[in-house]
Amino acid sequence: MNPCVKSSMPQGLAWLTLSATLLLAACGGGGNTRPGPSQPAPTTPAAETPAAAVPDKGDPDERFKAALALMKSKKTADAEAAFLKLAQDFPDYTGPQTNLGILYAKSNRRDVAISAFNKAASANPQNVAALNWLGILYRETGNYPNARQAYEKALQVKPDYPAAHLNLGILLDEYMKQPAEALPHYKLYLQQHGKEDLRVLAWIAEIEAAQKAATPATTAAPAAQGTP
Repeated sequence: MNPCVKSSMPQGLAWLTLSATLLLAACGGGGNTRPGPSQPAPTTPAAETPAAAVPDKGDPDERFKAALALMKSKKTADAEAAFLKLAQDFPDYTGPQTNLGILYAKSNRRDVAISAFNKAASANPQNVAALNWLGILYRETGNYPNARQAYEKALQVKPDYPAAHLNLGILLDEYMKQPAEALPHYKLYLQQHGKEDLRVLAWIAEIEAAQKAATPATTAAPAAQGTP
C-alpha cells in the first residue's frame, strides 16, 4: 500500500464491512516553520519564541487496527472512542466514520449512525459499505425513497455488490410492494453471492408464480361455422 494514498476500494457485504478495505493510509506532514524577520536583525539578538510543536497523532494504520480489534472484541465503548478520535485526527479518511456508523447502528442510535454514514459517503462516494448501511437505516426509519436511492448509488459504484442487490430486492418486494422490480435484484444476488440461498430461491418462485397466475390464459378462437 502506498502510504500516501487514501484507500478508496469498495467494501464488501454489510455483514463483512470490518475488512481490510477500511484500513487507513498514512501521510506524513512537515512541522511548522516561522517566516524570516521583516526588519533587519538587531545588534543584540532578541529572545526567540520557539515554534509550536506539531502534535504526534501516531500512525493511523496502527491506530485503526487497534480500534478494529476493540470492535471485534465487543469492547464497544473503547472502540467508539478510538474511532471518534481517529475521525477527528484524520478527517480525510472514511474508515473511522464508517465503523462509527456501524457501532451507532448496532446500538440503535439511528440518527447519529445516518449522520456518520452520510459523512463517510460524502467524503468517499465509492464507499459502498456506507451506502448499503444508509439504505438499511433509511428503510428501518420508513424513508423508503432514500433507502432505494442509497442502494442504487451503491450499485452504480459496484454493480456486482450482492448485499445491495439483496437489500434493494427486499425493499422493493416487502416494503414498496413492487415484486416485479425486486425479481431481477434477487436473481443478481444469487448469481453474485455464489452460494445457494433457499430463502431467496423461495421468494423468486413466489413472485414468478404470482406473475404466471396474473397472466390471462390464452383461449383458442372459436372455429368458423360452415354455411348450412
